Amino acid sequence: MFKKYHFQPSKRLGQHFLISQKALQKIIQTAEISKKDIVLEIGPGLGVLTQELAQRAKKVIAVEKDKRMVEILKDVLKDHRNTEIIHGDILDIIRDSPSDTVLESRTVSEGLSLKIVANIPYYLTSPLIRLFLELKNPPQEMILLIQKEVAQRICAKPPKMSLLAVAVQFYSQPKIISYVSKKSFWPQPKVDSAIIKIAQIKKLENINPEKFFRIVKAGFASPRKQLINNLSQKLNLDRGKIKKALTQCHLDIQVRAENLSVEDWINLSASMDKH
Repeated sequence: MFKKYHFQPSKRLGQHFLISQKALQKIIQTAEISKKDIVLEIGPGLGVLTQELAQRAKKVIAVEKDKRMVEILKDVLKDHRNTEIIHGDILDIIRDSPSDTVLESRTVSEGLSLKIVANIPYYLTSPLIRLFLELKNPPQEMILLIQKEVAQRICAKPPKMSLLAVAVQFYSQPKIISYVSKKSFWPQPKVDSAIIKIAQIKKLENINPEKFFRIVKAGFASPRKQLINNLSQKLNLDRGKIKKALTQCHLDIQVRAENLSVEDWINLSASMDKH
């Protein structure tokens, strides 16, 4: 197909195309697409995955940043009338749509669920996941093919937590489904990938996300420092009050941020509010 369209991948856009049929089918199997679903695919490439999704979903919305790819997709998907191709940067599209218009008009109004399925460039992973999780009406699930190391960071548990892990696990339940060798892509990247499923996406009631993440970000400001030092310095808080909050949450006063679970952070945030 690459030869047919005389296509050369763009290094600037971080393009690495999945050529493994086994990995492709694993993504489809994990997504469990039905006619009750609208699927948003980010970076559809030459439409190999898009065609599989279109056969199963009510509709597929494919967002592609590379104008060259858009023209190819129009030809590849011409027989799939339930596909819509949007040329643009997904981050800009969502940010410029404060009421989630791009997604909401195609899902909520029709009583359908939205799933995101994508093989996304490595540089886009963290901001993209955070952006979708923080939407007013987030997707039901996200099935993503991302860098192996990033997938492991997202799914980490104490004592290997990170700001990214807390951010994703605060809103959802992420799980690594399987690993995908770098040999499964063209051109071949330098690292292996993983298929990750981000499910049970929710909005937690009675928790202010802005206040919560202000504390978490402060806690991870200097990972090698004890949590009490980071919180005191970054939030300009009295060490005595932080110590009381840590003790109330049954946390060691010498604990580091990487040792706290999401539940620990929620309890600590609530306790610090009281003090």
